[in-house]
Amino acid sequence: MMRDVTQPLLFETSWEVANKVGGIYTVIKTKVPVTVQEYGDRYHLTGPWNRFSAHVEVEEIEPEHPAIKKAIASITTQGIQVLYGRWLIDGAPRVILFDIGSAAHKLDEWKGDLWRLAGIPSPPNDIETNDSIILGYLNAWLFEEVAKNDTEHAVVAQFHEWQAGIGAVLCNKRKIDVATIFTTHATLLGRYLCAGNVDFYNHLKHFNVDEEAGKRGIYHRYCIERAAAHCVDVFTTVSNITAYEAEYLLKRKPDGVLPNGLNVVKFSATHEFQNLHQVAKERINHFVRGHFYGHYNFELENTLYFFTAGRYEYRNKGIDMYIESLARLNSRLKACGSPITVVAFIITPAKVNSFTVETLKGQALIKQLEDTVQEVSARIGRRLFETAARGREPQAEDLLTEQDRILLKRRVFALKRDALPPIVTHNMVSDHDDPVLTQLRAVRLFNNDDDRVKVVFHPEFLNANNPVMGLDYEEFIRGTHLGVFPSYYEPWGYTPAECTVMGVPSITTNLSGFGCFMEDNIVNPQDYGIYIVDRRLKSPEESMEQLAGFMFDFCQKSRRQRINQRNRTERLSDILDWKRMGIEYMKARQCALRRCYPESFGDSYSPYDSDGHEKLSRPQSIPGTPLVGDDLATYDLAALSISAELPGVRDHEDDHDLRPPIQLKMKTPLMTPTIQTP
Repeated sequence: MMRDVTQPLLFETSWEVANKVGGIYTVIKTKVPVTVQEYGDRYHLTGPWNRFSAHVEVEEIEPEHPAIKKAIASITTQGIQVLYGRWLIDGAPRVILFDIGSAAHKLDEWKGDLWRLAGIPSPPNDIETNDSIILGYLNAWLFEEVAKNDTEHAVVAQFHEWQAGIGAVLCNKRKIDVATIFTTHATLLGRYLCAGNVDFYNHLKHFNVDEEAGKRGIYHRYCIERAAAHCVDVFTTVSNITAYEAEYLLKRKPDGVLPNGLNVVKFSATHEFQNLHQVAKERINHFVRGHFYGHYNFELENTLYFFTAGRYEYRNKGIDMYIESLARLNSRLKACGSPITVVAFIITPAKVNSFTVETLKGQALIKQLEDTVQEVSARIGRRLFETAARGREPQAEDLLTEQDRILLKRRVFALKRDALPPIVTHNMVSDHDDPVLTQLRAVRLFNNDDDRVKVVFHPEFLNANNPVMGLDYEEFIRGTHLGVFPSYYEPWGYTPAECTVMGVPSITTNLSGFGCFMEDNIVNPQDYGIYIVDRRLKSPEESMEQLAGFMFDFCQKSRRQRINQRNRTERLSDILDWKRMGIEYMKARQCALRRCYPESFGDSYSPYDSDGHEKLSRPQSIPGTPLVGDDLATYDLAALSISAELPGVRDHEDDHDLRPPIQLKMKTPLMTPTIQTP
């Protein structure tokens, strides 16, 4: 009996389902609404049962699908605990979470089976690998039972990252009747190699991968990742740059690219997100006053806020290049006598003890001054009203009494401090050898009075309960002027993408997935506030000069130019919406179904290729709010690109804001991998 490939069951498995560890949590969580819209209750997510997060994120319910109910029952009868419920996020998808600890009694049996089936070693003391093996076997158990009990519907299983890869290997080795997809969001070996001082991309073809993985103690994990890539029907990555890397490190050319998207909230009018920028910027201003005022003063109206953020991967995230380029920017601004002050934030988690006394004191003093000014202002208002009500013209001495004057002087004197403003907001555990602090000292960015670039290193992620800044990360981004992410290793790069959807210009590189995506799809991305540093063909010195040049040029823009650029940046958000990016996931699933169940398709048309090979193309990048001619299809990529050159075709938000459409490139992607259908 042929399975129904038009109404398949879809399972996605990851270590980060209802369990926030890193960026994959964001990928899955934001993608859920478009997947639920397509699959409804035929869509399930599987992962480990983290009781701490699941307690508040998952609502337990009874499974309704008979095959899934039987599959879970077959697992629980062996003493393994399973949580079935709805994940309380947009889309409310159904989730199946396994208690890894309750299956630990089967670990030795499964490790032996894995060695016999696939030749994958597993050392005894690697807890993460052991947990991944348990998760993989539980997933394979679930999928096998579902496929056995539901012979009517096709089943698709997508595995994210090596931690979920064991399940993909088992589906292949046991010949489970499931269409499989493996998506790597970064290669293990690539991340390790880039963190070291190696010329990764120029030597990529020549690495002895087994030797390099062994030297770093990750050979067993590398084996899992490589086996998963080879055992699935469709192998994908999140960007062209990662596909290039995976081809040489994992020894299989990916079938295509599944770029990461975001849920984009569009505002009804352009000024709305500009207003949000002003509100958030004022809150950053409040922090800056407390941090710098009293040491010395500078005009906040002539101040720009730059930032970088992410995991503390000093070289991979390009923090080293960011700091060096800030020092060069400081020299350029001083040399040209610029009135602009740049406050450059570094937001990355490091080992800390607590906030510094100086940081807390500065915020307390500025709050005390603000409260005093509000009290005095209220008293002045009452006196002004009383004087005017009596028909008298108020005089200065009638409004500000000597007592108020003395109180204000005391607050102003209390604010004065002799030392330089601190470059770090926390007491670091290893202040003497912290890479960021060491480099800041080396380039002499000490927040001197005459420095045009001031630095604030905040070694914790932001949240609204922070006693120093009191902003969550999204609010902070909205209040800044420029995000700087000169990454050396960045398979995708959510940070510049998040900047884009909030209308904040950003600097990225051609070694990041996001940078490559924009470079491939947008004509002149710099016009839209996406600056791309060349870290692939230029030397490190040339790249740093280019980065410093981008930042210096940004400092020369007028306020009006920055506002216009933010408007253009925000228009790119449609390109990053999951409504567009999700199309590539749909193609990957169709490709997997065609390869696993070819008899169900017959000679029907394949959307991937017309010459016998199946491809996954780059996503259709659709410009924001296009108004196309009657003869052009709204979602036709070629039509939209051509429309930019046709007379009478306009792109606008309202009758008073006529703008040209975003120009998209029409060229071959960097990588068009193909694999012959088996």
